[in-house]
Amino acid sequence: MKILKNRTNPLPLIVMLTVLTFSIQSCNLQPKETLVEIEKEISVENETPEYFLLRPEVEKAYGYSHAVKIGNSIKISGAVSMDDEGNPTAVGDLAQQMKNCYADLEKILKHYGCTFDDVVKEDVFTTDMSKFLEAAAYRTEIYKTQFPTGSWLGVAELAVPEFMIEIELEVHKTK
Repeated sequence: MKILKNRTNPLPLIVMLTVLTFSIQSCNLQPKETLVEIEKEISVENETPEYFLLRPEVEKAYGYSHAVKIGNSIKISGAVSMDDEGNPTAVGDLAQQMKNCYADLEKILKHYGCTFDDVVKEDVFTTDMSKFLEAAAYRTEIYKTQFPTGSWLGVAELAVPEFMIEIELEVHKTK
């Protein structure tokens, strides 16, 4: 003979307690904050790009502008060691090529009323990273206040085989 025991299923009791708990907690909630829309007037000035050519004939022949300023931002194309006719200079001498690059970059910065203190990003491309690392201390003569962000990239080649280094900049000109 089987004896049946009176067992109660606990699931309905658990569900009822959970619902009751959430109901009580919802009574204690503070009223939701009202969202307030705030209108801001945004003034956008017409920011026409201002292009600069350091060596107009060379840059036109290769199809680029050496720099462009839009608002307070200036992007400067990679500077390489070349003369005014576009011929490579300091062939085989990475340290001197680097100095020549910085001399050209300084001319562009001065055109916009800036200095190397205004540079926020510097990317260096080199075909010989070990020689660049040997010469990189020269950068302390360029960046006297702080160094910008940027990357140093070893590449297989640059636009002309004699170029060993190319340096490009991004600048933020304060008002």
